[in-house]
Amino acid sequence: MIYIDIMKTKKFCPNCGSTNIKWVIPQNWSMWRCYDCGYYGAVVIEDGEMACEIRKDYLKKHEEKENEK
Repeated sequence: MIYIDIMKTKKFCPNCGSTNIKWVIPQNWSMWRCYDCGYYGAVVIEDGEMACEIRKDYLKKHEEKENEK
């Protein structure tokens, strides 16, 4: 139950699903930066289930790129 509650209140990166996302400048409340993928923008995800799907897709694409090298 605790895990589910945390997943409902966290902010997630819309690009990679990471929780390593922070406000860039508190005075500019709408700008966020992800320190995992470099995303910079106004949109964040608050749905943990959606973030899990985004994270799975991101990691799969990242792994495919690594295998191409």
